[in-house]
Amino acid sequence: MNQGPGSGLAAVSSALLAMSRHLEVRDVLKTIVASARELLDAQYAALGVPDDHGGFAQFVVDGVSDAQWKAIGPLPRQHGILAAMLHEARPERLADVRKDPRFEGWPSAHPDMSDFLGLPIRDGDETIGALFLANKRCPKPEGSCGFTEEDEELLSILAQHAAIALTNARLYERSRELTIAEERSRLAHELHDAVSQKLFSLRLTAQAAARLVDRDPSRAKGELQQVAALAAEAADELRAAVVELRPAALDEDGLVATLRTHVQVLDRAHSASVSFAGQGVRALPAAQEEALLRVAQEALHNALRHSGAQTVDVTLDRRGGGAVLRVTDDGSGFDPQTVRRAGRHLGLVSMRDRASGVGGTLTVESAPGKGTTIEMEVPGG
Repeated sequence: MNQGPGSGLAAVSSALLAMSRHLEVRDVLKTIVASARELLDAQYAALGVPDDHGGFAQFVVDGVSDAQWKAIGPLPRQHGILAAMLHEARPERLADVRKDPRFEGWPSAHPDMSDFLGLPIRDGDETIGALFLANKRCPKPEGSCGFTEEDEELLSILAQHAAIALTNARLYERSRELTIAEERSRLAHELHDAVSQKLFSLRLTAQAAARLVDRDPSRAKGELQQVAALAAEAADELRAAVVELRPAALDEDGLVATLRTHVQVLDRAHSASVSFAGQGVRALPAAQEEALLRVAQEALHNALRHSGAQTVDVTLDRRGGGAVLRVTDDGSGFDPQTVRRAGRHLGLVSMRDRASGVGGTLTVESAPGKGTTIEMEVPGG
């Protein structure tokens, strides 16, 4: 692929823009590899993220079919040319990788490769990956193949920005893991504060009923009715907590179906009426769908546990190429400014963080006695 300076820069710009659209590490890795192969017009491209045991924590390829990749076998170890790029942290541009003294062969199902270009991906002094390409396509049948110095410069630019994209994706995933841990901790406290207290009351009431059975059967009957009521309340609390802990089936069912199921379960578990309406919303990037789901769950939690609402409505609508989520309740409402000053955020900070983390916005409309509406909008991908 012959490129002038203008077209080369345009291709680099397109590749960098594609990388910036993703937050998941695996998606970023795939985009880097595909962008590098297209940018340099190579037959094969791969990116390895090393582990601490002489192997690769992740290894992504482009230009190899799923069947070929399965036939090749286990992930490669850090040896030969791969080890040189990782440990010596320098580019490698070879006319024929098979003739290099460090070449140690490859599995029988591995595609045949000749010309080779590889660069380390570095974050400061740390090598966080190795990006390599093979078999540059010839523009003409009689033309000479092989990667050029210009190819190496273009790949170097891509590798520098790949380091930024990969580091950002890792930070995002770590932040999400921390948020999940915080949510589980919150649920554990709720289980202790709500369910365990009801179970304690249940135990005391059952003991009182046992003592009254012989001498005052009518009072014992009343205590047993109270036991039944407390047991039902404890079951409702436990069911609601389990719903929040259960992993969402976003990958299998999509956002609309997952939200609908979640709302239906909450509607059965609580005395308030909880409804969902959503259609015509196209699939969104995984990070946006997860953020929308988690914000909906947090807003529903607030409405059902703190507001005293009788009705909670959840809607998900298409807006441009993106979507807008609304959770509206007729509960007691609050003054957002007072809540912020008092340090009782009701999850608003985490909801705003989730929205901004995927390029979206979150707005809160509420007033004492006027109910609350939480709205989150995400742009198109």
